[in-house]
Amino acid sequence: MIKKLVTLDKFINKEALSGVLLFLATVAAVIVANSSLGQAYYDLWHMPLGINLGEHSISMTLTYWIDDGLMALFFLMVGLEIKREMSVGELSSVSKALFPIIAALGGMIIPALIYVALNTDNPLGFGIPMATDIAFALGILMLLGKRVNPALKLFLVALAVVDDLGAVLVVATVYTSEIHTQYFLHAGVIYALIWALNIKGVTKLLPYLILGIGLWIYIHAIGIHATVAGVLLALAIPIRSKIGENAFVEDTKKDIATFENNIEPTSILNHHQIDALENIADNYDKVQNPLMRLEHGLHGLSAYFIMPLFAFSNAGVLIDFSGISANLMIVVGVVFGLIIGKPIGIFGFTYLATKLNLVKKPDNISWYEIIAVGFLGGIGFTMSIFITHLAFLDETVISAVKLGIFVASFIAAVIGVLLILLKKDLTHN
Repeated sequence: MIKKLVTLDKFINKEALSGVLLFLATVAAVIVANSSLGQAYYDLWHMPLGINLGEHSISMTLTYWIDDGLMALFFLMVGLEIKREMSVGELSSVSKALFPIIAALGGMIIPALIYVALNTDNPLGFGIPMATDIAFALGILMLLGKRVNPALKLFLVALAVVDDLGAVLVVATVYTSEIHTQYFLHAGVIYALIWALNIKGVTKLLPYLILGIGLWIYIHAIGIHATVAGVLLALAIPIRSKIGENAFVEDTKKDIATFENNIEPTSILNHHQIDALENIADNYDKVQNPLMRLEHGLHGLSAYFIMPLFAFSNAGVLIDFSGISANLMIVVGVVFGLIIGKPIGIFGFTYLATKLNLVKKPDNISWYEIIAVGFLGGIGFTMSIFITHLAFLDETVISAVKLGIFVASFIAAVIGVLLILLKKDLTHN
């Protein structure tokens, strides 16, 4: 239990720092886009880049390589987090998972309904206000320090994991281009090979990653958003190590004893010692959890490079409110969905489910705190921007929606922080 809490604490701290970097990257992107470098900024991200593989070629702009390529690694990490939480974390049992699952469902359904109600003639953007940016939300909680109930962080992590799963399903089923069915067989064969590695007990990550590249290529060729390949790969990564911890300890003790018993006056290792070291190295690989090892390796890359780069390449919008007036209902749908829909959905669904005895609220979280988390859930940012690019093609609409996302996320964050601070002050009084 202590080990799990330490791991979760490290995860939260990394997400918090990632939130700070996201904010800085966003500010930098907006400043550059509205400066004399604005055209160069635009030209850079729209520069075409291509890869040729025999008769096949993949050509996309630099922005799309980031959104479809690097973000596939982000979604791989998201998939690993989902699998971990469902296996050993806050979603590993029905009793623990049901409350945050219902909260997340409410936080996705109500914002989507608000958007559709305001945009019956153009409902495709309904997925934009459904998303929560866990990095920003946790970053804010971490900046508040001891003012925040630790249980609130756990609840937000579990809610965000379910929210991410919902976003993945929406991206996979709604925001797809023309489907090319002839590539389904190729993708299916590669995915079957990946699962064959899992079933055979292969714990080396390299074979999974190599096949994962092939899976990404054919998922992209099908017309489904290529980032889904990251989630599919994550689901096939083994969560169990080849040998248990106790077996590792016992074998290592024996190998250390062999190494010690064969120490000789010379400074050169003898073959007994070399064999002992090789056994330890072999068991070191076997005892490691492949899923946690890959997640740990990707987390730094995602938090400190991929997400800030995504923000810097996508958040640079011109501060031009004429685009908002021309697409007013779309922007209002996104803003109301995030600021109003998220807290109503998260609080309303959980409160109703509790009154109907479908679920029990955790004793260490108050309803007041759940409302505060509901507003923090309205910080859509990264995922909302990502889905905006899938929902719309018109750059004017995209820029207007991004401005709406910025405004809504800022207001939602301010309200959430004020509610948390106000509760602390009321408690002291």
